[in-house]
Amino acid sequence: HCYAPKHRSILDKSRVKDWLLEMDGMGVFGIGFGGGEPTLHEDLVELCQFGQEETKLAISFTTHGHSLTPELISQLKSHVNFIRVSMDGTYSNYESIRKRPFKGLLRNLELLKGRIPFGINYVVNSKTIEDLPNALELSKELGADEFLVLPEVPVGFGKKIDDVTLSKLKEIVDSRSLTMKSMRVSISSDYRNQFVTAIGLQKESELQGFAHIDASGVFKLSSFDKNGVPIGSGSLTNAYRQLTNTIRYKG
Repeated sequence: HCYAPKHRSILDKSRVKDWLLEMDGMGVFGIGFGGGEPTLHEDLVELCQFGQEETKLAISFTTHGHSLTPELISQLKSHVNFIRVSMDGTYSNYESIRKRPFKGLLRNLELLKGRIPFGINYVVNSKTIEDLPNALELSKELGADEFLVLPEVPVGFGKKIDDVTLSKLKEIVDSRSLTMKSMRVSISSDYRNQFVTAIGLQKESELQGFAHIDASGVFKLSSFDKNGVPIGSGSLTNAYRQLTNTIRYKG
């Protein structure tokens, strides 16, 4: 389950804390803060601390990694279970996409090493596929616990990954499955049946495994879903039931 704390979220921190408590009571395993860029949100450390101290939820967030500093990492160390860092390509390819220095990202990942467990989120398309072997090796050397492969999907500026690139991806993943034992290699839910990888919550329903709450307070099937149920002044439990009933009706 994920709340996206954009820099100008209409939700205040007390509302999010109420959700964390409610999620804990619902039996949710964990929450991942997304974005936007969550490290820019002024309440991120406080929300992570609250979730860690007041609930049984595992706390994580996804970041581009360039706002990580020794001070921020020190503040988060005792309150975050896992950090996901986005990486699109390596070196010049990464820089052409992200417009940020790749060596700066590597330096910040070194800061995380041994302090907070982290993984790499890697979007795969025709431009980034050639860098994938290097990205896998770099991530392993940096001490990443997981490497999440994200074949590009047609959302926003993205396009669906083409068949040629998908075939190359399968070859790379299959050829390195034995050499990546110290680092889990997993893949997004849409392609979980096509690859032999480590897949978290693979026995859970799609709603239970990938449910998402956006910064406007809409409960969605996943972060890619364009529709959802506004929580409003009601409870997460009611929104969850409405979304579940909608799925059953469509089915």
